[in-house]
Amino acid sequence: MSATIISGTELAQSLRKEISVEAETLSQRGITPGLGVVLVGDDPASISYVRGKEKACAQVGIYTETLRMAAETSQETVLGTLAEMNQNSKFHGILVQLPLPSHIDEMRVIESILPLKDVDGFHPANLGRLMIGKPRFKPATPAGIVELLLRSGNSPEGKSVVIVGRSNIVGKPLANLLIQKCEGGNATVTICHTKTQNLGSYTSRADILVVAAGKPNTVSGSMIKSGAVVIDVGVNRVPDSSKKKGYRLVGDVDFESAKEVARAITPVPGGIGPMTITMLLKNTVHAAKLQARELTETNSERKE
Repeated sequence: MSATIISGTELAQSLRKEISVEAETLSQRGITPGLGVVLVGDDPASISYVRGKEKACAQVGIYTETLRMAAETSQETVLGTLAEMNQNSKFHGILVQLPLPSHIDEMRVIESILPLKDVDGFHPANLGRLMIGKPRFKPATPAGIVELLLRSGNSPEGKSVVIVGRSNIVGKPLANLLIQKCEGGNATVTICHTKTQNLGSYTSRADILVVAAGKPNTVSGSMIKSGAVVIDVGVNRVPDSSKKKGYRLVGDVDFESAKEVARAITPVPGGIGPMTITMLLKNTVHAAKLQARELTETNSERKE
């Protein structure tokens, strides 16, 4: 048995065509969806991610501007910049590339973004709406996972889903999405983490296994239920002298052993990464729609 490869790259391209149509419709109304990105420091992975986002925005007709700051930039300066971006109408969405340098409080920064412009979906107000089933913006990676499952014919409804990882970025919001009473939800969800004992006893029961542990080879083929769908969220650099850069990218799952057991699996790279960026684009267009609607309603009230 060899698993079907679920290409996030192909699914993302299909979804971006739909987003492009939405952006064009807004453009015809004189509204160009805009995304402002704040990048603090020179982390190579962060720089690479931001470049990918810039390229994707151009592909679908979203205006984007990246404000680059030195690693030693003070927290006050970052917060001041975000306050200005909150008031700038050309930015419908604001994204701060994480992680931030250690002297900056990430939660303070996230909380300073207007919830209506928080296209990452990390603001406590947006996470609260997500939990009660009334999301404004779904965090990009969890939303990308759900979209990938649906578009690949692997609906989580009625399935046992095990998530390895409990981060605020992936594990927790994904669990909330999957238990909602809606399309892409209705799953029975188990979350595992670093204190879970005998991890394999949980992962081996999953119809759908999502691994977001941040560590290579966290899950091997022997820990996977035969015929399961495996979603590998991890992106890890491991040394490889045969590569020009001296390293290669691998996920959190041992791909070679997993593909012999699973029915379907996402590759790394080319799996969840492209879907994450695509859902950010979707959120930015949605933010532009929401702000246009709010402006129309405000103007209408003033006339009355």
